Amino acid sequence: MSDSQGGRQPEHATIKQFYDEDYHRDAGVGARLPWHQRQVADRLGAMAGRSVLDIACGTGEWLAELQRRGARVAGVDISSRAVEACRARLPDADIRESVAESLPFADQSFDLVSCLGSLEHFLDQPGALREMVRVARPGASILILVPNAGFLTRRLGLYRGTGQAAVRETVRPLTEWDAMLRAEGLRVVTRWRDLHTLTWKWITLGPAWTWPMRCAQALSLAIWPISWQYQVYFRCAAPDHGELAAPSLES
Repeated sequence: MSDSQGGRQPEHATIKQFYDEDYHRDAGVGARLPWHQRQVADRLGAMAGRSVLDIACGTGEWLAELQRRGARVAGVDISSRAVEACRARLPDADIRESVAESLPFADQSFDLVSCLGSLEHFLDQPGALREMVRVARPGASILILVPNAGFLTRRLGLYRGTGQAAVRETVRPLTEWDAMLRAEGLRVVTRWRDLHTLTWKWITLGPAWTWPMRCAQALSLAIWPISWQYQVYFRCAAPDHGELAAPSLES
């Protein structure tokens, strides 16, 4: 495991302070979800009538898209600023301030539980996964997006992590993430590339002279094998989901 934090673990109060005062300092109601995440929503099938929980929901762009598709949505986030912004965006949703390791929801409450780009920042990742399993109904899907230590650009020493590494960020090989998910009773049904780099917003970050290189990397990620990807979606089935198809690991 690669752990950018090292040494003594931060506490939840330190994590909350970072997200309130830095990461979500200017939190507000933003634009519609980008195309690559709408494509992920397409893969999840019909949403009408399904109950969804998003963990580390931020300002609610993902939940807003699923609600637009007919889902009943709920969310949790450690940041009070993010929760306030998410409630403003989704006044009819059940949005609560909470840590992922202790979800304020009853057992078997949700048809879909998502945690996108956040598990690596949690203090107790297996504990958070156990909570996801607890609140998922029989037949539920659990969708998780995590960073990959095998990301080719990282292995070449050209990438050192997100801004959230300043407080807490663990990056594991896909095999370690897979083993952690399975250890908590989840069955990995399929995996998908994260294509967030295929946007002008990502390509044009930073000085203009870097844009051609970023564009080349974005196009490369679309064809690189899944073992070289920056981030990977794991779509999982909670325990006792025998009616689902056998695993088919996509790239």
